[in-house]
Amino acid sequence: MGAMMGILLILALVSLIVHPLIRRFGRVMFGVLSALMASVFAGFVLLSQAVFSGDVLVEAHEWIPQLGVTLTLRLDPVSALFALLVTGAGALVLLYCANYFEDGEAGLPRFGGVFMGFATSMLGLVLADDVYLLFIFWEATTIFSFLLIGHITRLRTANAAALQALMVTTLGGLAMLVGLVLLAVDSGTSLLSEIIADPPSGPLATVAVYLLLAGALSKSAIFPFHFWLPGAMAAPTPVSAYLHAAAMVKAGVYLIARIVPGFGDVPGFRETLVVLGAITMIHGGIRALKQYDIKLIVAHGTVSQLGLLMMVFGVADPSSSFAGFALLFAHALAKAPLFLAVGIIDHSTGTRDLRRLCGLGRRMPVLALLTTLAAASMAGLPPFIGFVAKEAAFTELLEIGKTSPIAYLAFAVAVVGSMLTVAYMGRLLWGAFADKPGTEACAMVHRPEPGIMAAPVAFVALTLLGGLLAPAIDPLLQQTVDGGAEHLALWHGFTPALGASVLVIVAGFGLAVLFSRVRQLLPSPPERFSASHAYWVLTHWLDTLAVRITSLTQRGSLPFYLAVILIVMVLVLGGTALWSGVRPAHFELSTSLAEWPIAVVMIIAAIFSLRARTRFQSVVLVGVTGYGMAALFATHGAPDLALTQALVETVTLIAFVLVIRRLPQRLGKPAALRVRWIRIVIGAAVGLVLGGVALIALGARVADPISLRLPELAYRGGHGHNVVNVMLVDIRGWDTMGELSVILAAATGVASLVFLNTRADLRPKLSRRAARTQARDHLLRVVDPNDPTRRVTWLLAGRHLNPSRRSILLEVVVRLIFHALIILSVYLLLTGHNTPGGGFAGGLVAGLALVARYLAGGRYELGATVPLDAGRILGTGLALAVLMALVPMLFGQSALASAWVDVDLGPFGSLPLVTSTLFDIGVYLVVFGLILDVLRSLGVEIDEHEEAEVAAFEEEEVRAR
Repeated sequence: MGAMMGILLILALVSLIVHPLIRRFGRVMFGVLSALMASVFAGFVLLSQAVFSGDVLVEAHEWIPQLGVTLTLRLDPVSALFALLVTGAGALVLLYCANYFEDGEAGLPRFGGVFMGFATSMLGLVLADDVYLLFIFWEATTIFSFLLIGHITRLRTANAAALQALMVTTLGGLAMLVGLVLLAVDSGTSLLSEIIADPPSGPLATVAVYLLLAGALSKSAIFPFHFWLPGAMAAPTPVSAYLHAAAMVKAGVYLIARIVPGFGDVPGFRETLVVLGAITMIHGGIRALKQYDIKLIVAHGTVSQLGLLMMVFGVADPSSSFAGFALLFAHALAKAPLFLAVGIIDHSTGTRDLRRLCGLGRRMPVLALLTTLAAASMAGLPPFIGFVAKEAAFTELLEIGKTSPIAYLAFAVAVVGSMLTVAYMGRLLWGAFADKPGTEACAMVHRPEPGIMAAPVAFVALTLLGGLLAPAIDPLLQQTVDGGAEHLALWHGFTPALGASVLVIVAGFGLAVLFSRVRQLLPSPPERFSASHAYWVLTHWLDTLAVRITSLTQRGSLPFYLAVILIVMVLVLGGTALWSGVRPAHFELSTSLAEWPIAVVMIIAAIFSLRARTRFQSVVLVGVTGYGMAALFATHGAPDLALTQALVETVTLIAFVLVIRRLPQRLGKPAALRVRWIRIVIGAAVGLVLGGVALIALGARVADPISLRLPELAYRGGHGHNVVNVMLVDIRGWDTMGELSVILAAATGVASLVFLNTRADLRPKLSRRAARTQARDHLLRVVDPNDPTRRVTWLLAGRHLNPSRRSILLEVVVRLIFHALIILSVYLLLTGHNTPGGGFAGGLVAGLALVARYLAGGRYELGATVPLDAGRILGTGLALAVLMALVPMLFGQSALASAWVDVDLGPFGSLPLVTSTLFDIGVYLVVFGLILDVLRSLGVEIDEHEEAEVAAFEEEEVRAR
């Protein structure tokens, strides 16, 4: 395993375990997490030394070899700089969190875990070279940002903002996924570096690039997707600082920077990014000048700066991209301390409204100084890195404009937008720290801890050092692009770019003075014309449409739902079969005479099930068709399928019987004749279509089936002779793992329909120790002929069983078969790799043994037999299956790869030990836990409901008497 993959796995593991650590040790853990992130930053500094010396580090781990998909990580100059930004800013923000939050604050452990997951996802995004892996990390940042924005769950505004950000960025992400797939298919590789090195061309590639732009623009809040970012300020301040400086919104800029070298010449590429970036920059700057909330001033400022970055990268020239990277890092270093300062002000005064803030400059001079220095860098004042980066952008845009007129538009908008940047930075400083006539000095409700200044000091120091040491940074940024760009320097002499900078500063200061007042100078446009309002109108229309469609389709009638589903199936499958024109050349109606009586019995049972008048009759008759299917499997040489079908049918039959106890004994009145004819037509159509499709599928085969090679594949790849079991736990183990997850979801759904308050089994349990003690005492009484109280019973919870519900015959039968069933289940589990059986069949047999125990002794017997919670058994089984899927990856193998050893037992032969058996044990536990959960839900809980109803009825009778 490579260093980069190891770092990502460590951070992912920390994300999982940090919740209980913060809950136990409090906010001090943020300091530990900061140290961890700082060590990761140091690790990337070491790795980047080789990268900036000309090497490229690549780590590839096979994921889906058949499709050529690999988990490929790549560290080149661009990803190295972003990795340093993500980890460095993350370390400082986590250090800030250690002093920002209070111990015991609601949701703090969850915040720590989600924040670490967010940082890990962003780091994985900038390192991923495989486009599918990149998309996974891309969407992970979306999910984690949704959780962080909605961290304060009691605030409806936070929940609404989180949902808005999720919907907008997810929509763009799905469009981007389509574009990535099209590019991967068109270029023949899923590696982004190879796609950019040899970009495909043509209409398909053009469509793919614009789909990528949709994802990038939505992620980076570029017009028309700009409205979600200011709303995201509902998140805690550390989240805002990290999201704006190094994560989330920078992801879109990163993707644009990546694809510009390969697709900059796509028709309309430059014009689209420059125009949309220009609109975003001007709109964001104007909105920032209109805000009273100082956090929203900074937020709209971010939108404006993202527009500038998109314009500079959108010019699609190596020298402009060089300036774009400089601007990106200058923005990150200045934006983070601005948000952190706003957080300190909010904590100290309890408000962010500049109309209520007054005199903080005198009472918090250190914070005022730090904020002023950060704002100066953001405004592009010397000697900060913001000035150096903006000078580079102006210089490159003017130079490129000589050959590409679109660069002149970008330059003009950048100049005007930078004036607005100076103006809203001035408004921020005035609003936060100035003495305002007529405004009382705000009270200090909370004194900030001294350590909270550490992170802002570090960021501000870097903005100053970045400007003073610009020539030292220049070689690093030069390696991010191909081509000679103007070198970074604090002084280039008297140039047009310097003149533009002077104009920006002078005009910006004038605007800052003009707007440094409480009353707004710019009228606010009607809210109904804003993009945010358009979003809410659109979502309202979608909600209304969904409600109307639901009212038409969801009538609460199960026959109606089934009719719709079956009719659609008949039309789709039948129409496809007829349209395809495929007809079987020949087919065999039957392969054995034994099939005919089985088929006749199944048909008779199906017909009589329609004539049944009681629910029990219908359940039994339907079960006959299931057992008939098992018999047909057996006649076709499929003992595994026959065994599984018979066991599943038995468990299903028992579940139905448990359910119908709560339903009327007899079925409802027969439907009207017209309805019955409609059902007959639908049923006949379904049967004919499925039969026809089956005949076409079986008769249209023109090549040898792949199943002919499965026995050899099962033995070579899984060291097993039972093809069915090896396929389940090895060849298609991912499918099995997905099915296990479905089983857990089904168990949860069944339980939620029955249990009113909690799924956990909170009823008093008869412990195993108490059960053994009771059984021992009982045996002593049985062997004592002089004990008059002795009773012949072997049940663990016999004392709790109502004598009127006891069945000696049933107890004897269960006593005879219970242990045999458990032994049989273990046998099927352990031998299923080579003979019929496996974890699924073994779990079903063990579950049937549990059913027998429940039928004999009731709910107390069930609790004494398995005193464990069903949910824990289910979770343990799934965890074991997932663990056995991941363990091979630690040894450089693909997921779910099997290993085995044959143990020589001498005269008893050899015992094959295969790692996939452990996966099968997980399947065994999940199936066993599911049956236990069904018994608890449909058996025990319904028993209690019945007993409660009987007790209430008897109590009412007593009162009536």
